[in-house]
Amino acid sequence: MIDPVRIPSALLPRLFRVVENCPELSDVSTLAILPVDGTLDAGRPGQFNMLYAFGVGEIAISISGNPSDNSALLHTIRNVGAVSGALCALREGATLGLRGPFGTPWPLTDQTGRDLLFIAGGLGLAPLRSAILQALAMRSAFRSISLLVGARSPSQILYPAQLADWAGGGALRLSLTVDRAIPGWTGMVGVVTTRLERALEGCDPANVSALVCGPEVMMRHCCLALEDMGVPSSAQWISMERNMKCATGSCGHCQFGPDFVCRDGPVFRWDRIAERLRIREI
Repeated sequence: MIDPVRIPSALLPRLFRVVENCPELSDVSTLAILPVDGTLDAGRPGQFNMLYAFGVGEIAISISGNPSDNSALLHTIRNVGAVSGALCALREGATLGLRGPFGTPWPLTDQTGRDLLFIAGGLGLAPLRSAILQALAMRSAFRSISLLVGARSPSQILYPAQLADWAGGGALRLSLTVDRAIPGWTGMVGVVTTRLERALEGCDPANVSALVCGPEVMMRHCCLALEDMGVPSSAQWISMERNMKCATGSCGHCQFGPDFVCRDGPVFRWDRIAERLRIREI
């Protein structure tokens, strides 16, 4: 008798059910999901799950909810392809598969006593949101918390109501900037890197810890600019989410020099990978 094939548990998706599909932008939705078997692992800020749309495929999506809230698991998804489109189309009661959580988290607990600076470009706010929520829950552990958010236009700003609540509560200092203004916009205009000095006002750069997520070119320019301003390269982290397919470092799609993004990231300390990001085609 032939033994059945044994599949590693990390490769077996669990069944989850959608409890809410909340539209965020015209092409972005947040899925709130719960496991059918009743056991929920909310993961750690910065980690990701592999979400599987039945009959279509699976993709890596960062966890974007409150890590201390077990009422549902949140993933914010942009509709840019077949799998993400199928996931964004799921409605309450629909099911999907999930593997995870995977990856390295944001190192928040190691930054106590420091000035925290979160920098988000576009949908990069989604992978940072769980870290921001954890930082706010630990507010007394940090000297200050600042959040710099950049978007293409005011209509592309993610989680606007929650950003207003955070800023209004006074627990963090919020800076919003857009590439292109529209009539009625009274906020800042310009790319994120042009607003770093303002975001660091009142901070000693040597005491700043920066957590950055967004398009790769934006992250690279932000980290280089922060270095020039005196923020240590060893106190900067970025989240890279390129080419992740299997989440276990087995398929090789996300190899980045000696690292696999899915296994050794997606959160990397800047000084560890800065030189690699200068090399074309790596």
